[in-house]
Amino acid sequence: MLGVFAEFETNLRRERQLEGIQAAKARGVYTGRKAAIDPAEVQRLHFEEKLGPAAIARQLKIGRASVYRLLNKASVA
Repeated sequence: MLGVFAEFETNLRRERQLEGIQAAKARGVYTGRKAAIDPAEVQRLHFEEKLGPAAIARQLKIGRASVYRLLNKASVA
């Protein structure tokens, strides 16, 4: 029985948290973390200097998955 009350309280707390996040986003306070990688630099290295994803990742000291994600996002757009 106690477990049911704990689960109910957890659900209420989660709902209140989501409402607070939505309100903060509406006020422009909750914007998330700033991007640490410059997508334009990844594009430049790939298309102008003809570097592969692994070389770009090593040069910028980022993960290869990040390079692939940025290149994929650019090709879709």
